[in-house]
Amino acid sequence: MQPLAAPSSRRRSDAEIIARAHRSDRSFAVLGLGVLVLTMIVLLSLIVDFMVDGLGRIDLDFLTSFPSRRAADAGILSAWVGTTLVMPVTTALAVPLGVAAGLNLEEHAPSNWITHLIEINVTNLAGVPSIIHGLLALGLFVQTFAMGQTILVAGMTLALLILPIIIVATREAVRSIPIGIREGAC
Repeated sequence: MQPLAAPSSRRRSDAEIIARAHRSDRSFAVLGLGVLVLTMIVLLSLIVDFMVDGLGRIDLDFLTSFPSRRAADAGILSAWVGTTLVMPVTTALAVPLGVAAGLNLEEHAPSNWITHLIEINVTNLAGVPSIIHGLLALGLFVQTFAMGQTILVAGMTLALLILPIIIVATREAVRSIPIGIREGAC
């Protein structure tokens, strides 16, 4: 059996361990900050290079012309108009449905195997690659339902893509509210 160390030497040893841990924490923080600064410098240099090369090529014709086979005549009008039209459709479909589904799953749905199956599927759908959602839209909406290549189909596809994220975020937001406040709101 080893004799116990004297209290003063044990305190000194504990103080040395704590000091070493603080030095280690500081050096790790300095290293992390250095990596962050270096990464930001590289990112900013890439952005500046992109801006210097690209801003001279963006003019009113580029923004108001349709795509073309000739690079000098090519524009992005259809891309930004299409995006501008798809986003409200996506928002109108995904937000109300996602919030309602999240609230229902968190507050009203009974805890049974169907609810657990739905929760697992919602969580798994959040990890499905976007290309799979695009293929689903092509096969289901465009081919099976013959809806064509429309803004509605694009909005529905993006809504399916973000719906699991909205449902999970809604559930987490509801969980963060204290139960007394939730019950008082009913």
